[in-house]
Amino acid sequence: MLKKYSLLAILTVLLLSIFAGCSSSTQGKSEPEDDQDPILVQGPMPIEAEEFADRLDDVKEEKSGNFVFYKGTIEDYPVIVAKTGKGMENTAAATTLAIEKYDPIAIINQGTSGGHDPELHVYDIVLGERVTNIGALKTGDLEEGEGIEPKEWKPMDLMASEGSAGEDPDAENIRYYEGDQDLLAAAQAVKDTHTEGKVVEGTIGSADVWNNEVDRINWFHNKYGTSVEEMESAAGAQMAKAYDVPYLGIRILSNNKTNDGEYDPNTAAANQEYVYEVVKQYILTELNE
Repeated sequence: MLKKYSLLAILTVLLLSIFAGCSSSTQGKSEPEDDQDPILVQGPMPIEAEEFADRLDDVKEEKSGNFVFYKGTIEDYPVIVAKTGKGMENTAAATTLAIEKYDPIAIINQGTSGGHDPELHVYDIVLGERVTNIGALKTGDLEEGEGIEPKEWKPMDLMASEGSAGEDPDAENIRYYEGDQDLLAAAQAVKDTHTEGKVVEGTIGSADVWNNEVDRINWFHNKYGTSVEEMESAAGAQMAKAYDVPYLGIRILSNNKTNDGEYDPNTAAANQEYVYEVVKQYILTELNE
């Protein structure tokens, strides 16, 4: 009889433990998170990314390789700031990684730039109505001793075909990546918040080249219609297009050699302040409808 009651007591304790465990597990389980795809904001250098990251709420930092991602929220909506590093390769890799890892609903690539348009001045902001790779070029066919003719170089569209870009006559065109219209509309809606310069739509040129020759800058401005140059936007745009993610480049002039506009590093913070307003507007008008 004692053994019978002992066995019953043991079974009762086990059952109570199981039910208690189930109850505890249910109470401790967090509610499912709202499955919202984040907005990705990119900046190449620390001065072009960390000012924006400081504006996020509930920030968590993640690293992948050399890339740093600051995950937080704006207006309770998820936003990720990516410090991509400088240059086309870094930007292409960081953009692809972020798309695969975070599935962003939109991408804004922002930072500083050098002016190509003499009508633009330091602190003016260019919205990338289109961006283009100004480093994809095909030289003329000259023999040894015949010199070089940079002004005769032709644009080379690396996306024209899967064949040799150098031998394909259809590749001798300028490839432009169009800025997303909804992102452009959000940027235009808040342009009056930027009071240190004007905000215009234009063409952003990108390449792993720093052009200081004014004649060369003028050549790009006339041939490609470039407003500014930098080293990232076209690479990010190419990757965004490959994944069909809305994309916009936003670049502030930190200098302009065509009109003696001297370099000002404080432009980086001013641009991030404006882009913050763009993101809030995009959340308000596009994502909360």
